[in-house]
Amino acid sequence: MNEDSFWQLIGACAPPMPDPDAEQLAAALTNRLAAGGLAMVIGFAERLSWALYRLDRKKYGHDLSSDAFLYTRAAVVAAGRETYEAVLRDPQRFVPYAADLIWAENLLYVPDEAYRRITGEEWDRSTRYSYESYSNTAGWADA
Repeated sequence: MNEDSFWQLIGACAPPMPDPDAEQLAAALTNRLAAGGLAMVIGFAERLSWALYRLDRKKYGHDLSSDAFLYTRAAVVAAGRETYEAVLRDPQRFVPYAADLIWAENLLYVPDEAYRRITGEEWDRSTRYSYESYSNTAGWADA
């Protein structure tokens, strides 16, 4: 899955009304991925981890717990490409997500649930990039 396909999928699955905690988005994404096959699930997992990894930087999450920081980064991704890219360009755009504790933890479980639907098994997966908070060592290095 390339980057454009990733963001198009998120946009296509985004509900028209506000979606606290990205529950509707996660459900729609899971359904689409499960119908698309394992390659699509793996590709989505890789793109999601990369997007979250890119936001794993000191300039965004210095005052948040590791879980809060992860779920807040997921909310930025759930908000779509335009918002995500705006946050990458301007760290101040991350502040409302962190201050209001806007979370999208549900987004993190989408690949696992889609895999389970396809195979009937748990997915013991690893992606090229870890999305766990503070794993982007370059993003946390002092400048």
